[in-house]
Amino acid sequence: MEHSALQHEHAPRPLPLFLELVREVGAMDPKLAREALKGLSVYASATRRPRPSPAPMIAQIGGALLRDYGGDGPPVVLIPSLINPPHILDLDPAVSLVAAIAGMGRRVFLIDWGKAQSRAELSISGHIEHLLVPLIGSVGARPALLGYCLGGTMALAAANLLPVERVVTLAAPWRFNRYPDAAQHNLQQIWRNARPTATALGALPMEVLQASFWSLDPLRTVAKYAELARLAPDSDEARRFVALEDWANEGEPLPIPTARELIEDLFAKDVSGSGKWMVGGQVMRCAIDAPALHITAARDRITPAETAPEPGSIELPAGHVGMIVGRARTLLHEQLHGFLRLAGSRRQG
Repeated sequence: MEHSALQHEHAPRPLPLFLELVREVGAMDPKLAREALKGLSVYASATRRPRPSPAPMIAQIGGALLRDYGGDGPPVVLIPSLINPPHILDLDPAVSLVAAIAGMGRRVFLIDWGKAQSRAELSISGHIEHLLVPLIGSVGARPALLGYCLGGTMALAAANLLPVERVVTLAAPWRFNRYPDAAQHNLQQIWRNARPTATALGALPMEVLQASFWSLDPLRTVAKYAELARLAPDSDEARRFVALEDWANEGEPLPIPTARELIEDLFAKDVSGSGKWMVGGQVMRCAIDAPALHITAARDRITPAETAPEPGSIELPAGHVGMIVGRARTLLHEQLHGFLRLAGSRRQG
């Protein structure tokens, strides 16, 4: 069973590290490790449903696209992270954040960052200045911005550079010095080890970032595969697990300037939280002129709530991804409805 999982094209990246995590957990809990390997086999052999065709593209700069997801009313531009694909915001009809916002009386646009090679020379700041701000400007009206994870960090920065109606950040870091010391040390060590090879390749492979995420909670990484082994293969829960894991494993590599700024400037120096982050010749400020709503997740290990622009603004009982596609999404939608619907109603009135 385990051998067939290793041979299948669908498996966690990097697979050797995942198996090492299983081995370590197995030393303490052999039953959990066995169940995790069963779950790995289920994941590897699961039937994938075809993904819907992307929404129409209305603007393009380089390889980055602005896609139009429809809806009526004032515009909202959704900004995903640079680290994982954008379709987490429209994973399936039952959990689609895109669809939920369109139902709030908004016209929804989504940034699609495209392939990494089209952005090879850009830092995070460069992405904001040369791609994000012009794409937002192509909407033709002063939009609201909603950014998820690093996309929220970038949304707040963009709101320093152009007029926006309002900003929402979801699980977005801004005060990077509030990450736990162990997580900071681990990330910097991974970067030191990976940087020579990444520089030669021209990008930091997704596998390196995945290893960093897994190291935050190895037991949970293994346990979630054990949980998959207990689900009915044709259940909605199992299908969504597969879709989520595929999403997590499909991220584009990070261009070297992007990785360097993220790890050396934002994480190591906290340039955003300390008021030293320069983008487009301006200092990025957490406080902006437009109304802002910052939503965090209480069980988030990737972006702890205390790293948010305003820690504790609104905290949901969820994890980093669960706040978007898990049970807590209904609470998220309620918060967004009040913030975005009210704004839309005022503008239409």
